[in-house]
Amino acid sequence: MNGSNGDTTDGRTTRAESARTRSAAPARTAKAVRVRMTGKQRREQLLDIGRTVFAERGYDGTSVEEIAERAGVSKPVVYEHFGGKEGLYAVVVDREMQLLLDMVTGALTGGHSRELLEQAAFALMDYIDTSTDGFKILVRDSPVAQATGSFASLISDIATQVEDILGLEFKSRGFDARLAPMYSQMLVGMVALTGQWWLEVRRPGKAEVAAHLVNLAWHGLEGMERHPKLVGDRQL
Repeated sequence: MNGSNGDTTDGRTTRAESARTRSAAPARTAKAVRVRMTGKQRREQLLDIGRTVFAERGYDGTSVEEIAERAGVSKPVVYEHFGGKEGLYAVVVDREMQLLLDMVTGALTGGHSRELLEQAAFALMDYIDTSTDGFKILVRDSPVAQATGSFASLISDIATQVEDILGLEFKSRGFDARLAPMYSQMLVGMVALTGQWWLEVRRPGKAEVAAHLVNLAWHGLEGMERHPKLVGDRQL
C-alpha cells in the first residue's frame, strides 16, 4: 500500500518536474538568442527593416507595428529613434538618394563625352541592380511632407551632375550651352524610366541596356539641329 502510494507520488513528481522543465525550456532558449544592441546598432537595424518593408508595401501600407515586430522591439523604441513612420521613411529616402548620387558622381571619372554618358547610365543600372529595394522606394510617390524624397527631385539632382558634361559638349559643337540643363533632364529621365522598366523584366542584360541607352542619347546628340523646328502644324 505504502509502496503503491510512493510509486504514485514519485510518478506525479516526475511528471510535474517534466512539465516544469518543458515550460521553462522556451524561456531559457529565448533568453539565449536575445541580443542586446547599442543605440546605434538598433537604429541601423530599424533602418534596414524599414527599408525592406517600405519597398514591399509602400509608405501607406507600412505600419510602425510591423517594423517593431520584425525588429523584436516595442513600438516606443521606433518612436524613440525616429519619431514615427514618417521620420523613419525620411531617413531611408535621404540615404538612398545620397547613395545613388554618390554612385553617379563617382562613376564620372572623365574621358570622352560618350564614355561619360556610358558611366552615368551604368551607375544608375548598377544602383538598380544592387539596391533594388532602395530604387523601389524612390520611384514611389512620397508623402506630401517629404517632397524632397520624390522621384522628380531625385532626377533633378542627378541631372545637375550631367549638366556640366552637356554644357561642354554643346559649346564644342556650337550649340547654346544655356539649353544644357533642359537636355540633361531629358537624358537622365530617359535612363531612369528605362531603369524602372528593366527592374521588372531584367532583360536584356545590364551592359546591353546601357549600350542601347547611350546609342540613342549619343546619336541623338550627334544629329541635333541648332535651331530645331516642329514639322507639324502646331507651333505652340
